[in-house]
Amino acid sequence: MELLPQTIQNGTAVTEFILLGLTSNPEAQLILFGLFLVIYLIALIGNILILLIITLDNRLHNPMYFFLGNLAVVDIVFTTSTVPKMLMNYLSQDKRISLAGCFSQLYFFIGFGGIECLLLGAMAYDRYAAICHPLHYSVLMSQKVCASLAAAAWILGLSDSGVHAGLMSRLSFCQDNVIQHFFCDIPPLIQLSCSDTQVNQIATIVVGGSVIMGSFLVTLVSYVYIVLAIIRIRTKEGRLKAFSTCASHLTVVNIYFGTIIFTYIRPNSTYSQKQDRALPVLYGILTPMLNPIIYSLRNKDVQEALRKVLRRT
Repeated sequence: MELLPQTIQNGTAVTEFILLGLTSNPEAQLILFGLFLVIYLIALIGNILILLIITLDNRLHNPMYFFLGNLAVVDIVFTTSTVPKMLMNYLSQDKRISLAGCFSQLYFFIGFGGIECLLLGAMAYDRYAAICHPLHYSVLMSQKVCASLAAAAWILGLSDSGVHAGLMSRLSFCQDNVIQHFFCDIPPLIQLSCSDTQVNQIATIVVGGSVIMGSFLVTLVSYVYIVLAIIRIRTKEGRLKAFSTCASHLTVVNIYFGTIIFTYIRPNSTYSQKQDRALPVLYGILTPMLNPIIYSLRNKDVQEALRKVLRRT
């Protein structure tokens, strides 16, 4: 199929988009198909495994693993909102996606990406409470507090996404329908629209920015206090062990928040579809794969619970 822009003719508007993906090279597409298929399967298996372990082992029914269970569900939907369609496009000449399908993809990707931001903030606060205020931990992170934080993350994340998807559905697309990206995202859709997109751009920075930056600041401040607490540990082995865990968490958090902030919290005029289309791979595909490994599978309690599950089966 020849991928030509769909231009306005006799007042007709775009009814579908063409997702070009990360490259138009057929050989490179096959390589990317294999790579992203492996990453997607690892992310799915890892997150499903974490959910299974947390459900079956009563020792893991505590605030930290409650949030990790929520994060696993979010990561499964987060990656599934974009990766299967991308994989299909790499094997097919038909790279079309309907207008409704495009906006649905945007809603789930932005929504679950926002929930992940907020959950990472809640998890950082949980670790801060456990390390810096161990005597008051049961009060600071009671079941009611944990449920409220998780509910707030889901409600705010999906509400934020609803605002963006609703505003996007009001735009007109009448110039071309070729998206040089592997999924429907806010910046490329704004660039393709022939409507006034000022409200969309303000909403992206103000509404989306509040979710992203609020979560990032909570996470940053929590880890600052955690690091200060680690420095006060007397034994060298204890400090090294704590820093090792903290460093791995911060690495994932920095990749996630850094790429999201660079993608959305800036003027849309500086966005380039070709140059910036690889960034979502870091926070939308790689991070959900790394989360189970960094936050759970390196943990001794989870490893012991996994051995129990394997012995049962």
